[in-house]
Formats: sequence, structure tokens, C-alpha cells
Amino acid sequence: MKPSEQVKLYLKANASEVIRKLGEDRQPVVITSHGEAKAVLQDLTQYEETQETLALLKILALTNKQVQDGKVDTAGNAFERIRNRHAKKT
Repeated sequence: MKPSEQVKLYLKANASEVIRKLGEDRQPVVITSHGEAKAVLQDLTQYEETQETLALLKILALTNKQVQDGKVDTAGNAFERIRNRHAKKT
């Protein structure tokens, strides 16, 4: 039997224990094959938090790029545009 199949069998046989431990510890579990880390299993809440953090980091990176490219405006100009748009609607 291949080591990768053994990992699957271990997870399958002990899934409830592994999942319980994930929920309690909130620490990811590293899954190895041939002694090398191949995958990470993590609690759903932790995964969602990670995804939110990545989204915020992407927004920050985009903002930094826009600043570097000179695609920024003063707050006063931005509020003026908003006021003008609002005035046109009323």
C-alpha cells in the first residue's frame, strides 16, 4: 500500500477525532506523504478568517499600487464629486 493511501486510511478511520481536535485547538493539521508536508487541514472558522485576511491584503496591495501609479485624489475633491452626484439626483 502506498504511503499516500495510508494517510487517507488514517484520516478516514480517525476523521471524527481529527475534526474534533481541529475544533478544540484551532491549529491546522499538516498531512504528510513520504515524510514531506503535502497538505493542510484546518478548521472552517480558521479558513474563513484566513480568506478574509487575504482579501484585505489584496485590497491593501491594490491601494498601494494605485498610490504608486498616482491614481489618488484629495479627500476634498472626492467629497466634492459625491456632493455633485447627489445634487444631480435631487
